[in-house]
Amino acid sequence: MKCSVCSTEDATIHLTEIVNSKMMELHLCEQCAYEKGTDIKQYFNFSDLLAGIADKDTVESSLSTEVSKCSQCNSTFEDFSKSGRLGCPHCYVSFKTSLNSLVKRIHRSTKHIGKRPKKVPGELKPQIELRKLQEQLRILVEKEAFEEAVKVRDLIKKLEVPKKKVKKKNGS
Repeated sequence: MKCSVCSTEDATIHLTEIVNSKMMELHLCEQCAYEKGTDIKQYFNFSDLLAGIADKDTVESSLSTEVSKCSQCNSTFEDFSKSGRLGCPHCYVSFKTSLNSLVKRIHRSTKHIGKRPKKVPGELKPQIELRKLQEQLRILVEKEAFEEAVKVRDLIKKLEVPKKKVKKKNGS
């Protein structure tokens, strides 16, 4: 998004004000914000956070297993680890393996589960219970509590067994 004042630089400061139920948005680059006299500094740098997570080991291992540059924009995974931004949508395909390992490291999974309603429909309860048990099993194995882990594993096996549908007989 470009700066609302100069229209040339990328906006890094986004201000929202609501007056009389009307929302006003102002998007400023750091230079225009400084010139306007806003005393706003960028306290949290997302790219620094990603750079810390995507450490040198991740970057080096990704360079050996994947394409070194994106075929569309020529950016590298190392560029992403420095800036926290991918060069183009094709980078997601080019650096898929490295991004998946990074996401898994941050979220412990590459599959988004999301929120669920407070009242869970009946058909979803076994799936939710299965996920809870799998997480519990992972924790027990990490703690090396193998006797408890065996019990949880058996419960998981019972839930994973596909249930056979009972065919209704027609009385006619």
